[in-house]
Amino acid sequence: MSLFVRTIVRKREGAELSEGEIRDFVAGVTDGAIPDEQAAALLMAICCRGMTTAETAALTYAMMSSGETWDLSRFGFVGDKHSTGGVGDKSTLVLAPLLASVGVKAGMMSGRGLGHTGGTLDKLEAIPGFRTALPKSDFDRLLDTVGCALIGQTETVAPADRRLYALRDVTGTVESIPLITASILSKKLATGAHAVVFDVKTGNGAFMARTDDARTLGKALVETTRATGRKASGFITAMDRPVGRAVGNANEVAESIECLSGEGPADLRENVLLLGVELVLASGLEKSRRRLAAGSTPPCRTDGRSRRWRV
Repeated sequence: MSLFVRTIVRKREGAELSEGEIRDFVAGVTDGAIPDEQAAALLMAICCRGMTTAETAALTYAMMSSGETWDLSRFGFVGDKHSTGGVGDKSTLVLAPLLASVGVKAGMMSGRGLGHTGGTLDKLEAIPGFRTALPKSDFDRLLDTVGCALIGQTETVAPADRRLYALRDVTGTVESIPLITASILSKKLATGAHAVVFDVKTGNGAFMARTDDARTLGKALVETTRATGRKASGFITAMDRPVGRAVGNANEVAESIECLSGEGPADLRENVLLLGVELVLASGLEKSRRRLAAGSTPPCRTDGRSRRWRV
């Protein structure tokens, strides 16, 4: 029995894998030494048996280390945000420039939409001439000159994730929370963010329809990020109705601009400020906290129905 087959059997029986076993798995997936059928077998064992926080952190770190990692320390604090997506979810378009306006750097590697919802990159590319396929040098330049940068995933960041996701897609293991967590965080942490705030959607318009599943995912994202030495916080957001009023990439860009002008729907402003405050506090920048508190954005109104809960 080969060493990797023993790893598959151990996880199938519910054992906790060592950091070395996980590191060897990711290395074998990346360089092709582990065939698809064996990689798929371990993915199914993980899906059925789960992973501890330590295992998930080890998987995240190994996937992150499979490619290029960025050092953003020269910028001081850099914050990031991840949303699991939903109809009308345009918060990133508002949050990144808002953070930059109060002196908090926002560097985000964003994705495209899943299913019927557009992702951040899809929305940005609705702006004529807007480019999201930027090299690291442009990412750095934007952080220096503008204070925020939103780009798409590069070929050199977390290459293990691309192969593993392709296998998950054809083996029925996409829903595995440890695998979702490692997939998200391997890209987020490879790009050097010092803190991440998570917005996990739940309800009939979300990937995680059950609130308990969304809480489990949110907890896994926060705890795994902290286990890798970064700051993290998160919220569960109800997605039984769209965020804001506008739906559709170009429409959502227009509504984002309204929000940045101090107008726009109250629920969108509330969502952006809630996430923004977390990153401002994580930055430890007293000047940024004062500027946010003194901002002219009107207080958000609610309709009496809570949409958000802390992870």
